Amino acid sequence: MRKRSLSAQIFSYFLIVIVLSVASLGVVSYLQSSRALDGQVEQYMEQMIEGAAYQTDIYLQTYELLSNAFSSNSDVRAFFEIGAEDSYEYYYYSDQIRRFALSSVQSIVTLYKQLNAIYVVGQQGRAFIYDNQNFLIQDTNMVSEKYNQLMSLIPSNGKIVLLDMSLRPEDQGTVVTMARKVRGAAYDEFKGIVAIEFKLQELAKIWDRVNIGKEGYFFILDESGNAIYLPPNVNPGKDALKELSNHLSTSENKVFTSKFNGENRMFVARKSDYSKWQLVVSMPVEELRKPISTIRTTTIAVGLATLILALYLAYRFGRSILAPIRELKDSMRETEKGNWQHIEEIGRTDEIGGLIHSYNLMVTRLSQMIDKVYAAELQQQKDALQIQEAELERHRAEFQTLQMQINPHFLYNTLETINCYAIVQDSHEITEMVEAMAFMLRYSIQTNLEEITVANELNHVRNYMIILQHRIDREFEIDVIIPPNLLLEKMVRLTLQPVVENIFQHAFPNGIEPHHVIRIDAVKKNGLFQVIVEDNGAGISLERLQALQERLKLNRLSEEEFANGNRRRGGIGLMNVHRRIQMVFGEQYGLQVESVWGQGSRIILNMPEQSNHIKL
Repeated sequence: MRKRSLSAQIFSYFLIVIVLSVASLGVVSYLQSSRALDGQVEQYMEQMIEGAAYQTDIYLQTYELLSNAFSSNSDVRAFFEIGAEDSYEYYYYSDQIRRFALSSVQSIVTLYKQLNAIYVVGQQGRAFIYDNQNFLIQDTNMVSEKYNQLMSLIPSNGKIVLLDMSLRPEDQGTVVTMARKVRGAAYDEFKGIVAIEFKLQELAKIWDRVNIGKEGYFFILDESGNAIYLPPNVNPGKDALKELSNHLSTSENKVFTSKFNGENRMFVARKSDYSKWQLVVSMPVEELRKPISTIRTTTIAVGLATLILALYLAYRFGRSILAPIRELKDSMRETEKGNWQHIEEIGRTDEIGGLIHSYNLMVTRLSQMIDKVYAAELQQQKDALQIQEAELERHRAEFQTLQMQINPHFLYNTLETINCYAIVQDSHEITEMVEAMAFMLRYSIQTNLEEITVANELNHVRNYMIILQHRIDREFEIDVIIPPNLLLEKMVRLTLQPVVENIFQHAFPNGIEPHHVIRIDAVKKNGLFQVIVEDNGAGISLERLQALQERLKLNRLSEEEFANGNRRRGGIGLMNVHRRIQMVFGEQYGLQVESVWGQGSRIILNMPEQSNHIKL
């Protein structure tokens, strides 16, 4: 597997983190901005068309007031009742209408600069016309076909209707006509029409106040889907208008996007409650998306610039870290070869500078230490061998010396007793003592490290007691209460008999009495195997007990004390046992002496639990 350098790893990690961060931020920002802008655009266009539609309705309702003023005038109603050939009444009522307009309507009419014409037309073919400049009191000779056409388009309930037509051919397509049927003076039936024409271009100025973009426009469709108003230079064709009208009539969504004249555009429509017209605003999707495209382009540009700058900084950062590390690596390789190469400290105070300083200090100290080690290595090896040999010999000699420190007086007295028996009488006691003595000597002089059990030590004590009973000429039994399962536990050779002998020498200074008892027990507890020897003799004084415990603690075995030129033997046998247990099992084991003056003593041999082998 190919190993990647640390610089490549750092650069890769920086690249991944930066790309993920920039990409995530850019995508999230773009999507959120797009949604927000789309919502704002739709909301803006809906508010815009609501406002414009409201203004348009107010605009149309104002013309309705003007139409109501003419429709309810009594002279206008009387005008519809005159005969077709009655010129006098025609001129009379025309003059009355003119006076009405001049006196009470002129102040309103002057407010409507976009007014194209006002018509008062009777079914008899007589008409009164105001063309926003003059009152024309003349017979227009309107044909019955034109009048009948208007009457068929206007509802019979007297309501106003908006028509995409003009009574004059030259104004056709540029005006909208607001017309209504009017009853005659007798109010019996409809006798005429009052119509007001206003210019579509002037109506479109309402929308000029609304910002619908450079390529945006609005148009008006009637209930049948016919175009009432189209902006200049826009000719979508009947099929496009029909498709748009069908969508508006079948879909509840009045904000939608569709192809229109080969261009993808957004439409927002609203139906006027007053005129029932469909007021539609249209803007190119591309123009609406232009801020989003700008955000996308800006995000990509800023992201790329940020990425390039971040990668450059990552490269510089990685190089500033890795250059001294590579130098340190090369120097350590030379150090492995034995070339103590120092690195020039370049005045860095950061962690890498501290690492270089520590490396130089290490190289200096190692070079000094290696010189000393090479010079002393051979001598140290020789000294180590000599020390090992001397230590082994010391332990061996010490062990043998300790093992041989058995009371010689006991052997001398035993031989003397045997000699006396041999002279006085010829009995089996001599044989018994000789056999016991032989076993003891054979057991005592062995120096090999064969396994010694509690049973072996008890047998050695038994031989000792056989000889002792013949010496003191009285029987004395030792109570052994060791559980049978502990008889095969391991012990050190010649440790139990010296303890028993020490009791006979010191615990019964006035001789053995019938009440005297020596008891041997063994237990396991707290990871220790303990052999306990206790008596009910004289005990040890507090001063001697403390001195003995101190010597056991300090392991003062080789020190010999002399008084008046004679060797003092107090406690030497116990120290012998204590040291041999420690030499076999370790310094944490050995003897433990407890005593109460006048009540007896208790000596505990502490050894490890479940020891399988005795080791020197």
